[in-house]
Amino acid sequence: MRIRKSVLILVLALVTFGINVTAQKLWTLEECINYAFENNIEIKQSVLSVNAADMDVAQSKYNLAPSLNASSSHSFGWGRSFDQSANKYASRNTQQSYFTVSSQVTLFNGLQLVNNVRQKQFDYLAEKYNSDKIRNDMSLNVAAGYLQILFTIELAKNAQRQVDISSEQIDRTKKQVEAGAVAKGSLFDIEAQGAADEANLISTKNSVNLAYLDLMQLLDIEANLDFDIEKPSFEIVGSPTLLPADMIYNKSVMIMPEIKSAEYRVESAERGLSIIKGARSPRLYANGSYGTNFSDQLDQSYIPGQPGYGEMISFGDQFKENRNGTLSFGLSIPIFNGYQVSTNIKKSKIYFESVNLTLEAEKLRLRKNIEAAYADAIGAYQTFVSRQKSVDAFKESFKYTEEKFNVGMVNSTDYNVVKIQLANSESDLASSKFDYIFKTKILDFYLGRSLSLNDIANVIEK
Repeated sequence: MRIRKSVLILVLALVTFGINVTAQKLWTLEECINYAFENNIEIKQSVLSVNAADMDVAQSKYNLAPSLNASSSHSFGWGRSFDQSANKYASRNTQQSYFTVSSQVTLFNGLQLVNNVRQKQFDYLAEKYNSDKIRNDMSLNVAAGYLQILFTIELAKNAQRQVDISSEQIDRTKKQVEAGAVAKGSLFDIEAQGAADEANLISTKNSVNLAYLDLMQLLDIEANLDFDIEKPSFEIVGSPTLLPADMIYNKSVMIMPEIKSAEYRVESAERGLSIIKGARSPRLYANGSYGTNFSDQLDQSYIPGQPGYGEMISFGDQFKENRNGTLSFGLSIPIFNGYQVSTNIKKSKIYFESVNLTLEAEKLRLRKNIEAAYADAIGAYQTFVSRQKSVDAFKESFKYTEEKFNVGMVNSTDYNVVKIQLANSESDLASSKFDYIFKTKILDFYLGRSLSLNDIANVIEK
C-alpha cells in the first residue's frame, strides 16, 4: 500500500512538472531587449535625466514671462506724540496695512533669455540621444548574452554526442575483448576517453547555466529555473552580402545617438557662448506696481467741531480710495566688472572647441568601430568556411579510423586522437558560426536596424 502511494505521488509530480515545462515561456531576443529597456536601472536613470532636461526647457520658457509678486503687511505702533489739534502730547496706538502687486519684465538683455531657451532645448535633445545610446549598448549586450546561450547549448550538444559515441564504442570494445579480438588495454583507453567526455559534458552544461545566469543578471531578473529562451537552429549558406564599410558609416553617422548627442552638445555650447556674450549688452526692463493702504489714524475730518472729527475712515473706503500705481523703465549698462565677462567668454570658447573635438572624436570612433566590425564579419565568415572544411575532413577521418579500429587495424590511442580532433573542430565551428552571426548583427546595428535573429545575412533557420 505504501509503495502504491509513493508511486502515485511520483506520477502526480511528474505530471505537474510536465505541465510546467509545457507552459514555460520562451523568451525571444526581441522580448529580452524590450524587457531590459523597461526594467534596467541604468536605462531608468537615463530616462529621469531626460525628464529633468525637459523640465529645464519648460522653465527657460517660463523665464520669458513677466514676474508677478503680491505682498501685504500690517504694523502696530505705540508711543507718545504731539497732538496739534489738542496742543498737547498724547499717547497713541496705531495700525497700518499695505497691499501691493508688482511685476517686472525684461525687455532686452542681449537675447540671453531667448538663447537660454534654445540652449536648454539642445541640452534636452543631447540627453535624449544619450539615453538612446544607453539603450543601444544594452541591446548589443543582450544580443551577445542571448547568442552566448545558443553557443554553449550547441557545445553541450556536441559534448553529448561525444559521450554517446564513447558509450557505444565502450560497449563494442567490451564485446571485442570478450571475443579476444582486441587487447584489454584498448578498452581501458576507450573508457578513459569516455570519462573525459563525460567530464567535458558536465563542464559545458555548467557553461550553459552560467550563460543563462549572465543574461538574467543583465536583464535584472532574479535567477530561477523557469527562465528559458527560444533556440532557433541556424545554418550559414552562401557568401556574405554585406554593404561596404564606408556606406555603412555614411548612414550610421546620420543616425547613431552618440553622434546626435555630441552634435547637440555643440549646439548647446554655441548658445551658451551667445548667452555669455549677451552679458555685455545693456539690460532694459520695466517695473509696474499697484497697491493700497489703510491707517487707523486717518479721520474723516481733522477740524475740531466739524462732522467726522475723531471718526476713522472705514477700512473699505480707505482700501478703495488709497489705490495707487507706478510704471517705470530701467536701463542697466555694464561698464566694468573686473573682466569677468571677458574671462567667461574665453572659457566658453574653449568649451565650444572642446565639444567640437568630442564630436569629431565620436565620428572617428564610429568609423573605426564600423571598419573593425566589417573586417570582423568578413574574417568570421572566412574562419567559418575554413572550419567547416576542417569538420568535414575530420568526420571522414573519424569514420575511416572508427571502421579500422573496430576490426583491430588501429589502436585505441590513434582512435582517441582522431575522435578528440573531431570534437575540437566541431566546437571551433560552432564558435565561428555564432561569431559570424553576432558580427553581422553589429553591422545591422550600425545601420539602425532592430536586433533580431530573423534577418541575418546569409544565415537560414533550419
